[in-house]
Amino acid sequence: MNILNLKNRTIASQYVATELIKVMKARPNAVLGLATGSTMTDVYRYLVTLINANDMELNSIVTFNLDEYIGLAPDHKQSYYTYMHQHLFNHHKDWNKSNIYVPKGIAKDLQRACSDYEQALRNQGPADIQILGIGENGHIGFNEPYSPFDSQTRVVDLTASTINANSYHFSHIEDVPKQAISMGLDSIMSAKRIILLALGSRKKDIVKQLIEGQISEKLPASILHRHDNVEIIVDDEAYGANN
Repeated sequence: MNILNLKNRTIASQYVATELIKVMKARPNAVLGLATGSTMTDVYRYLVTLINANDMELNSIVTFNLDEYIGLAPDHKQSYYTYMHQHLFNHHKDWNKSNIYVPKGIAKDLQRACSDYEQALRNQGPADIQILGIGENGHIGFNEPYSPFDSQTRVVDLTASTINANSYHFSHIEDVPKQAISMGLDSIMSAKRIILLALGSRKKDIVKQLIEGQISEKLPASILHRHDNVEIIVDDEAYGANN
């Protein structure tokens, strides 16, 4: 595991965007594992700039998102489907809709939706690069503490801390979905390369725990110590407790 402090949000986000575009340039049919949330907004802004600057052909690029809220339609303003289109896919006409995978949070048969998603990931993958954020409780994707390390795509219950952390996107905390579909930890670990981006002072305690290296299902992100190609990208504020 390589820990790299890139000082501030701008440089860190530009780095992740650059690593994504390098993969896309090297492999026109690359498989990208993508994340959402406020940590990723600048990453996608810079990635859009790089895509347009390089006249990228995107038709064969495949993307898999980590998760989606259960109960939110794709066109709901707080769905991750909407997030991805607002921040990335709507900014270039060549993205192939059939190659964009986001879990179906309103599927009639959620278990089938999960198994189909996992199978698609296995058929198309493994991901050439997987981008992750990290929750204040150590979750990656929506794999909350004590998620099994061998878990695959499934329905998960969100913890109170995760619901509270995500509530600023919604008018009322009661509006935040209580469940989601998430790639499992085993699903994430199948990627060839993983970059975890952690920004801001609110992440410094969990980054410290992650760096300390104790591997436990209590800290889902600690499974990354078992992967041989992981980078943890931080800024000064997230890394502050470790100086």
